[in-house]
Amino acid sequence: MLAGPAVAADATALAFVTSIYDAYKGKDSKSIPLDNARVVRRYFEPSLAALMIKDHKSAAHRGEIGQLDGDPFIDAQDWNIDEVEIDVTDTAPGKAKAAVKFVNLGKPATVVLDLVKIGKDWRIGDIIWVRDGKPETLRALFSL
Repeated sequence: MLAGPAVAADATALAFVTSIYDAYKGKDSKSIPLDNARVVRRYFEPSLAALMIKDHKSAAHRGEIGQLDGDPFIDAQDWNIDEVEIDVTDTAPGKAKAAVKFVNLGKPATVVLDLVKIGKDWRIGDIIWVRDGKPETLRALFSL
């Protein structure tokens, strides 16, 4: 995995994001399943985690998938990722932005994570993808 330098950013933010994308590297990677509330809270800040957990429970109760129909970390349902480049920059005290570039199934992709520090730990406040030339966010997905 290639990890770009943390440009004036907290090294723990880079380590947090790197640990996420390590789970997607290689042909038989396991990913990070987001069907468990504890796991969701481990990666997402409390208000976004609550939206995700509520949506998952509500959809499961109806026998549906919910708003999140793919993996938000890679903006896809399937993957084969070998190289990942992560660039983390501070945006404000206790906040950072991680631009994650990778090639998935032969197509280049970029995902941007808005990070927030809660205590000593980093969490994701939002994820931004570009779809059809327009930015879309994970948080907005749950506002539909």
